[in-house]
Amino acid sequence: MTTRATEPTLTVDELASRAGVTVRTVRFYSTRGLLPPPVIGPRRVGQYGPEHLSRLALIEELQHQGMTLSAIERYLDALPDDLSAHDLAVHRALVASWAPDSAEEVSREELEKRAGRPLPEEDLRRLAAMDVIAESGGGFRVDLSLLRLGVALLDVPISHETILAARRVMLEHARATAQELTRLFRDEVWGPFTEGEDDPERVESMKALSAHMQPMMVQALVTAFQRSLREELKAAFATGD
Repeated sequence: MTTRATEPTLTVDELASRAGVTVRTVRFYSTRGLLPPPVIGPRRVGQYGPEHLSRLALIEELQHQGMTLSAIERYLDALPDDLSAHDLAVHRALVASWAPDSAEEVSREELEKRAGRPLPEEDLRRLAAMDVIAESGGGFRVDLSLLRLGVALLDVPISHETILAARRVMLEHARATAQELTRLFRDEVWGPFTEGEDDPERVESMKALSAHMQPMMVQALVTAFQRSLREELKAAFATGD
């Protein structure tokens, strides 16, 4: 579900600093069409917003998954044009879920530094309910792939209990979807491919194919979910339910 865009306020230097890349990288991605052009502000200075920052984070995650720039370009081209920074953060979080554990042990001071804001007790409870953080010793274990998305959701007026209920629903259906897709892949692709074959190279090539399919499956799932959720919300509010 898209949200109203925030006005661009970052210069290219500020954007690069926030994203942890160089200005040269930002400009290179722009020339490749991976980033939309900035809004031209006063004095002809380009201004960037949250969508650019979220898109850079998604590009970084896709590269971490081993995708080439050409593959990333195709991935981004397949995304709907009206995705907000929040929507892009959802894509990034789901793509990151295929990566090895990205959790780190941090102090509360370091957690707030990475979050970019103070985190009172209620915010910590909400982040824990979203599985973004967990108390660990004198600090916290934080899932860095989910932190930006979790912090963005802190400003959404949803109760702690609603977050927990939504989490149960999401986990239940996500697990069922993953099991069905795994069964389909195993029976229809993996089984016929390896049947009667003992060639180790053949098996390894199939494992590589499986790994490369994962980001595409994530993209298809999250895009379908976002569209379905938008349609369901529109229908619910239209009928007054």
